[in-house]
Amino acid sequence: MKNVIFLAPPLAGKGTFSDYLEKEFGYLHFSTGSILREKSQQDESLKKILESGELVKDEIILPLVEEVIKTREKSKPFILDGFPRTLQQAKKLDIILSGLGVLDVVVVSIDVEKETLIDRVIGRKVCNKCYRSYNLNILAFKPKVNDVCDSCGSKLITRDDDNLASFQIRYKTYLESTSPIIAYYKKKGCLRVIHNDELDQTKSLNILRGVISEH
Repeated sequence: MKNVIFLAPPLAGKGTFSDYLEKEFGYLHFSTGSILREKSQQDESLKKILESGELVKDEIILPLVEEVIKTREKSKPFILDGFPRTLQQAKKLDIILSGLGVLDVVVVSIDVEKETLIDRVIGRKVCNKCYRSYNLNILAFKPKVNDVCDSCGSKLITRDDDNLASFQIRYKTYLESTSPIIAYYKKKGCLRVIHNDELDQTKSLNILRGVISEH
């Protein structure tokens, strides 16, 4: 199985796709958002950056990414969810992966219409312990019990950055800073695009299964 880098605007489904790969194929899921939110509990300045929707500086995020990849269980494939966010980060990540001998990587760009993303942001809830994501407005992604995580039984919360104002900033940042990475990886020949607008995601997940198994 190939290691996976997900590129997508907020609410596009990176968490859902990552959960699928974890459960079905034993992937390790490295969500930089979850890592940063955990770190922000002891860092007020970082918390404010995350709440604003702005990008975290490279000198903070790059060492964290390198550390989780370096210390991972090497017998399992891994997912990078939420990184890189800029072309400069993508180039630095190439250096990190090459230095660690990680060569079998596919970059998956998740494509979703902006109007669909706005609908999703209103209903999203996340587990405050394992960070699994749910959506109250989509039947397939509702928790079995209101405000309780299906996986670990912890309380579901609304993230501080799950509001329309923050979403607009994050989406604009994605278009300006992250979209150029798509051209970069396309030129390298490792980019695959999956459209994820359907409420029934069976088709999208079947495509993803094929992507990670490519030779």
